[in-house]
Amino acid sequence: MWVFMTLLCLVGSCAAQWDPNFAPGRAGIVHLFEWHWDTIADECEQLLGPNMWAGVQISPPTENRIIDGRPWWERYQPISYTLSTRSGDRQALANMVQRCNAVGVKIYADVVINHMCGAGGTGTGTGGTYFNADTEDFPGVPYSSADFNDANCTSSSGNIEDYQDAAEVRNCRLYGLLDLNQGSDEVRGKMVNFMNDLISLGVAGFRMDASKHMWPTDLEAIFKSLNKLPDGSTPFIYQEVIDQESEPVSASEYYYLGRVTEFEYGYNLASNLNNIQVLQNFGEAWGMMPDMNALVFLNNHDNQRGHGAGGDVITFEDPYDLKIFTAYMMAWPYGVPRVMSSYYFSNSDQGPPPNQRSVNADGTCGNGWVCEHRWRQIKNMAAFAAAAAGQPVTNWWSAIDQIAFSRGNKAFLAINKASATLSRSFQTGMPAGEYCNVNSGDFVNNACTGSCVSVDGSGFASISIPPSSDPVVAIHVNAPCNCPSGDCSSNVVPLS
Repeated sequence: MWVFMTLLCLVGSCAAQWDPNFAPGRAGIVHLFEWHWDTIADECEQLLGPNMWAGVQISPPTENRIIDGRPWWERYQPISYTLSTRSGDRQALANMVQRCNAVGVKIYADVVINHMCGAGGTGTGTGGTYFNADTEDFPGVPYSSADFNDANCTSSSGNIEDYQDAAEVRNCRLYGLLDLNQGSDEVRGKMVNFMNDLISLGVAGFRMDASKHMWPTDLEAIFKSLNKLPDGSTPFIYQEVIDQESEPVSASEYYYLGRVTEFEYGYNLASNLNNIQVLQNFGEAWGMMPDMNALVFLNNHDNQRGHGAGGDVITFEDPYDLKIFTAYMMAWPYGVPRVMSSYYFSNSDQGPPPNQRSVNADGTCGNGWVCEHRWRQIKNMAAFAAAAAGQPVTNWWSAIDQIAFSRGNKAFLAINKASATLSRSFQTGMPAGEYCNVNSGDFVNNACTGSCVSVDGSGFASISIPPSSDPVVAIHVNAPCNCPSGDCSSNVVPLS
């Protein structure tokens, strides 16, 4: 079924739902988890735009229930579709989207339409809107008890009790969250109006939270009713589906609707931290979803906290491996890559720091924010990925805990995780010249602040990578060393 629908969409208007609509020369999405809208706008202008990042995933922009202790997950308990959260109000959101778009950075909103807040209690949300979760009354939308799936849920508690029952997974309450009936035209209409409102503000696409818990045909009806973007393209769609394989709900059911979050990507890399030589065919050959359907990541806001299903993942708590495997992810041609940008936490429920991120002298973040996307070894890989776009993997080489490969004639990456120095001549596939190793330094003002790599007329480069905290060499054609005299010796520094 999904094969037929995928082929149908490829020749129809819905094909663009897989396309992130990146601006030319851009690559990669950064998830600025729980950031304020004004701070995201600053980050687009100051760092993401200049470093060729293509997009930002923002936290849910809808008014949510205020939970004692203000955990991060209160953002996933909407009580209206009013655009008012602790990240800012509607005006701040609209201003952020406009400023980011102006510097070539698209905005993708995390939207929660599977459910409203948890059952029970009354109150007002982050925008001051009243709700009654006892009677399922949400006048801010408005929704009433008739708009929920209570009559369609067959479990005794009203919650999901049996994940082997696909109808129960989609019609009953996830962790007690009041489950909306997307099969209702009236309910769909309100969801479409909400998402079209975001499109009118300049949002380029959506991360669909809890897609596994909604019927694909209902999502199809919603997506077909969405407005086009100003340039005539279709909003980018990527759906959260945690595929447990042993369960009846599978990710493949959602392929024809857009991309799907490929959780196995991060799990598989975390399982091969010291076995990188096996990554030559990483992707579909490993049983993961088709390239055109995959939204890939090393970790996300759920599984870095031990939430969700699956195995171990690489997070900021292991910066050595996170830098290495982010470089691999951005260099490897499979799926649309997304990088997590976190804050430090001492328990898995903890909400964001009270103050917005500050920027240290070395470009990293303070005030309790991790900002992995600002780490040099991660920050500079968007431009690498953009340079390599559309190029095949060539010149693969591997040894125990060591790999190297080219992306056509545009880029080259080498990684040494072995205990001994990797020193050899590599075929990079690139034109003759001197190139900045963007893992070791920044390429700014046509010059390299780190080391340079010399590629000869046959495409070979002599590279030495000792065991170190930065065991990666990454070069691409858009970062040549500034050597007007032809002598780059003054630019070359040790790779250690």
